[in-house]
Amino acid sequence: MTQYDVYGIGNALVDMAYSIDDEFLIENDIAKGHMTLVDEIQMERVISNLCEHVPDKACGGSAANTIFAVQGFGGQAYYSCRVANDAIGNYFVSEMHDAGVATNAQDPATSGSSGRCLILVSPDAQRSMNSYLGVSEHLTIDQVDQAALTHSRHLFIEGYLASSASGSKAATYARDIADQHNVSTSLTLSDVTMVNFFREALNNILGNGISRLFCNEEEALAWARTDRLDIAARELSDIAPEVVITLGPKGSLCISPDGRRVVAGYDVEVMDTNGAGDMYAGAFLAAISRQAAAFEAARFANFAASRIVTRFGARLPSINAYQDLKLAFSS
Repeated sequence: MTQYDVYGIGNALVDMAYSIDDEFLIENDIAKGHMTLVDEIQMERVISNLCEHVPDKACGGSAANTIFAVQGFGGQAYYSCRVANDAIGNYFVSEMHDAGVATNAQDPATSGSSGRCLILVSPDAQRSMNSYLGVSEHLTIDQVDQAALTHSRHLFIEGYLASSASGSKAATYARDIADQHNVSTSLTLSDVTMVNFFREALNNILGNGISRLFCNEEEALAWARTDRLDIAARELSDIAPEVVITLGPKGSLCISPDGRRVVAGYDVEVMDTNGAGDMYAGAFLAAISRQAAAFEAARFANFAASRIVTRFGARLPSINAYQDLKLAFSS
């Protein structure tokens, strides 16, 4: 009997979002528009330079945002992650619990600190991220709830796990379990940094192929080592029968056994691109969990992503706001 629509596995981070200018990025040697893994000392240095700014704080981590959206759009979701018994970890557990997301995070690590992600949003709406994984870097197969996974429709894997040896093993272990129990596996490439520097680990997680792959155009081109989207799409189709490549305001390229189509996007005023891909994946997975066809799921996902970029932060302000968004799409 199916208990969960989507079982997610990924990093547990608390996002701290700041509005900054490009000069701040240059002064602090932060790569614009990308995610950079940093250690605790580097994280504290940047935070100290932000002392005059007030952050927008929310539970985060790419897959966590996706799972939160699945739950918000009416699905039942489970999230595997690792936090410490500290203020940040307790905040993460409380927010997921209040949203109705089942998780293993109520059993925290007894030492270490929970992960954080600084999201620095520049005036052109680009987000530059510095992530300190904390104990999340040591996510292991022990954090995979086999019973919950085998009673799920879909497994969703965060590509960021490729940056950690134990995280990669946990993701591969989860994918193996999913394969054995006919649970469809989806993975997001997460960031071009993962493609460029952790390709071997990503290949290990992908194994002999998965059901569905999410990525953006930059990640797709980097994976195929080409500047042509058609070539990249063809290569990615060897990994998964269903591939979704987000194209920003142009919408998304959706490839499925039913064909290939660019599903039109929505023209909106962009404030912050942070979380757009996470929202897209959550909306898409929520839709197919309710038997929507791939192209229709992509249309809803485009709509949802277009709404998250019009505000600051990677999530909507409340779990009920996701239902309001869903109703707005249907009307």
